[in-house]
Amino acid sequence: MNERETLKINQLGHLEIGGADCVELAQKFGTPLYVFDEAYIRKMMATYRDTLKKHYEDNGLVLYASKAFSCKAIYRIADEENIGVDVVSGGELYTALQAGFPAERIYMHGNNKLDYEIGEALDAGIGCIVADAYSEIDKIDAEAKKRGIRQKILLRINPGVEAHTHAFVQTATTDSKFGFSISDGTAEKITAYAMTKENVCLEGYHCHIGSQIFEKQSFVLAVEKCMDFAAAMKEKLSFTLKTLNLGGGFGIWYTDEDRKIPPEGYAEYLEALISAVKSKASEKGLELPYLLLEPGRSIIGEAGVTLYTVGAIKDIPGVKKYIAVDGGMFDNPRYALYQSKYTPILANRADEENTEIVSIAGKCCESGDLIAVNVALPKAESGDILAVLSTGAYNYSMAMNYNRNKIPPCVLVNEGQAEYIVRPQSYEDIARNDVVPQRLQKKTK
Repeated sequence: MNERETLKINQLGHLEIGGADCVELAQKFGTPLYVFDEAYIRKMMATYRDTLKKHYEDNGLVLYASKAFSCKAIYRIADEENIGVDVVSGGELYTALQAGFPAERIYMHGNNKLDYEIGEALDAGIGCIVADAYSEIDKIDAEAKKRGIRQKILLRINPGVEAHTHAFVQTATTDSKFGFSISDGTAEKITAYAMTKENVCLEGYHCHIGSQIFEKQSFVLAVEKCMDFAAAMKEKLSFTLKTLNLGGGFGIWYTDEDRKIPPEGYAEYLEALISAVKSKASEKGLELPYLLLEPGRSIIGEAGVTLYTVGAIKDIPGVKKYIAVDGGMFDNPRYALYQSKYTPILANRADEENTEIVSIAGKCCESGDLIAVNVALPKAESGDILAVLSTGAYNYSMAMNYNRNKIPPCVLVNEGQAEYIVRPQSYEDIARNDVVPQRLQKKTK
């Protein structure tokens, strides 16, 4: 198991997170249950914030990529840690504002922002919008003109760096729904276009090369390409780069196939990026840009575990053994989507040796409803509490009511204390917006 200061096996042989016994959490809050370690979240936010302050003269801002996990509590933590956030929808923007997050530290992403989302962002006075289409620049310009403002924007560009990651999360190649390619000239054309708009203030560029990336050199190469492009735009278009957003994508530990990076290791990633920015700025005669970074998964991913109760066990001799739990693809669809690998352990028997290879199945009426395949566990029994590690990112965010299952609640733990940050759903919540037309309503005599 990947132990750290606040994730360990206690004297009872139980898994413990943030000083709270996972077995007791399951008993108190029920399962399935998302559990988040507040201390780890704050430590990761502080690591990025302090590294940027120390090595880049505080000339930048860390933005928590809230698509990884969005709720009011996480925005409050981000605000207290004095970092910014990025949002990718009107719903995330609304949640951040409802949490009292300062609008000037909110950046908005998305390849197809809806008209009303752009309007909401401008009305809120958010710091910057990352534009990703000609039509979007037109909309921002028009809506800003109505409000008598000039809206700061960045342009999303693709440097052509292909990181070693899953194809579905590889986003900086020329063939991508995101951004404009440097290599085919479209990034230059959109730069020239944005500069013609009176109510748009082009500040610079955004680049994100993918997710779950461990190769430091991939990030460095992306920085170098972006800075080379900025120098070319200064020469060709007299455009001065003021802001450079390097995105996120730093990998985390899911299984022992992944590298385990301690918090200080992520500081080293950022230091390498900063060094590359400074080196290229000096080489090209550019002013150092205001630097933005968007870690999401690396802040929240390892901070979360999901707890389940083991139910039916099906052993198919010579084929496979299935351990079914009370959750499934409705609370974690990532195996079904990407075949993402996870590490499960029995939280109530975490000190026992693994003795068999099993697959973890969910309760959905779907043959592909699996959470983990061919993983090692002690001999499981019905009623055991199963914990799946590193589920803080893109689990609750991607959860759904498939088969009308309830999306699990979320609790935040700190120094052994736990409380809800997302309350449990009820069946009434699921059916709340259902409407039965008059002609279908049951007739009474």
